Amino acid sequence: MQYHRLLLVLVLLLAPMFAVAQDQPATTTPLPEWDQLTSAQRDELIAPLRERWNSSPDERTRLVERARRWKAMPTDTRKRAHHGMQRWEKMSPEQRQQAKALFHAMRGMDKAEREAFLTKWHAMTPQQRDDWVAAHPAPARRRGQGRD
Repeated sequence: MQYHRLLLVLVLLLAPMFAVAQDQPATTTPLPEWDQLTSAQRDELIAPLRERWNSSPDERTRLVERARRWKAMPTDTRKRAHHGMQRWEKMSPEQRQQAKALFHAMRGMDKAEREAFLTKWHAMTPQQRDDWVAAHPAPARRRGQGRD
């Protein structure tokens, strides 16, 4: 039973990414609860996760840890994280590069430093921002640390 809950959490975590990636229209009909789904419907939902799980044995521990963190998150934090994932999916590669550079630059700053940095950032022209990102790129992610 714990395994099924873990899979459900992973499916719920990954489902929005697959829906956006496939440009599927949103359904307006309420969908049934998990226990009411047919076996075929469950398989369809789990298939992307099963494929990812089977094709990346080195990522399995990370997938499980992410699912546990997601499950442990308070509901409001989970909603903010989900919103952030949706925003990330809609970003262009250039916007993602900029977001990564900003995150990397600000991650060691305290609140006052971040506010001062963002004040300067918002005063920059688009060209100045592009120049700043080019001069301060985020470090490349090591293989297996995440997806873009």
